[in-house]
Amino acid sequence: MSRRRSATRGESGTIRRTSLPGGLRVVTEHVPAVRSASIGLWVGVGSRDERPALAGAAHFLEHLLFKSTPTRTAASIAEEMDAGGGELNAFTSKEHTCFYAHVLDDYADDAIDVIADVVLRGRCEAADVDLERDVVLEEIAMRDDDPEDLLGDIFAGAMFGDHPIGRPVIGSSESITAMSRAQVRSFHQRRYTPDRMVLSVAGNVEHRDVVRAARRAFAGRLDGERQPAHRRSGSRALTGRPGVDVVYRDIEQAHMLLGVRTAGRGSSDRWALSVLNAALGGGLSSRLYQEVREERGLAYSVYSGLDAYHDVGTFSVYAACSPARLADVAAVTRRVLSDVAEHGITDAECARAKGSLRGGLVLGLEDSQSRMHRLGLNELEYARKRPVSRSLSAIERVTPAQVRAVAAEVLTRPMGAAVVGPYRGVRNLPKAITELGR
Repeated sequence: MSRRRSATRGESGTIRRTSLPGGLRVVTEHVPAVRSASIGLWVGVGSRDERPALAGAAHFLEHLLFKSTPTRTAASIAEEMDAGGGELNAFTSKEHTCFYAHVLDDYADDAIDVIADVVLRGRCEAADVDLERDVVLEEIAMRDDDPEDLLGDIFAGAMFGDHPIGRPVIGSSESITAMSRAQVRSFHQRRYTPDRMVLSVAGNVEHRDVVRAARRAFAGRLDGERQPAHRRSGSRALTGRPGVDVVYRDIEQAHMLLGVRTAGRGSSDRWALSVLNAALGGGLSSRLYQEVREERGLAYSVYSGLDAYHDVGTFSVYAACSPARLADVAAVTRRVLSDVAEHGITDAECARAKGSLRGGLVLGLEDSQSRMHRLGLNELEYARKRPVSRSLSAIERVTPAQVRAVAAEVLTRPMGAAVVGPYRGVRNLPKAITELGR
């Protein structure tokens, strides 16, 4: 028997959820104004679930599962999706993997069948492992050629050290080269179970039809007493403090990230921290954009961002500038953060930041793909439906005093940094950066 919860009325339609035997969760949102369906099969497995020797296994597996199943070849998978007028793709993050499609609404059942076949029954043949190994190695080389992509991985390592969150999702050339077919197949068989999966669908679909299609596509897997794996367990504690790292590249700009550790996504300060982030570096009126670019012309690109995982996160500031200006950019950035830590933000800044967040949230959900993404993540990460109206209300309730309190607590924590640019070592970086790691 399936276990059903009551439906929730969303801004454009009804959000419904069904938990099937074996732990698979099905979440849908009916969006009647569109003629499409966006489908995502989310797996609560990412790079933080890998042992160091298997670094990059989740991403490698994502590639391999598209190559063949017992009843489909890579070519036939592509042909079926083209016939439905849609696209099929996937991505891997530190905590989950998503296989998704965007198709015409009358092709939703077929797309669900294709995605489930790929995720559950992808074969990981030996020839495919060798072929995709080369593709992933090329992807690593491409990452190394992109300063911003490389910087993100270097920064995670500086902030979290050898903690699983600090390792690159893509793995390393060494780990991918050494990984065997048996290791990848074992990772698939042990980790890709229905209790770790969420099927989220948004568009011109009916919930009962999606559940029916899920039952067919998961035939033989929806049994047993497993409950949905709502929460991660066994998280490893962080030790030490953030550091500073640099990677030499003979390029015209220096790319910098500096930041602090924050609490995980379940923190009660989540919304206040989001408002703080928007006020500091979220838009053209933000404190950092005005101070670094508009008033001093030190950098073309400067902004702040938040990353939130199950148990930990980061607040960070990114800037790209000429190497000759890196010292000034780092010094101004630190002064801005110190000032906000001591004095907070103004009431006007708080109001603008909340408006920016509310607008970004609503405007970002004007297509079925964004709604599918939100549905899947909310179920996977929070084990609940979260109507947009509830998030909007949470943002509106944030007060300037709450933001000032969060700023005083978070922005005084030890900082770490990473730089990609023409620097042969940490000792060659400006003092405003090197002293962060002491």
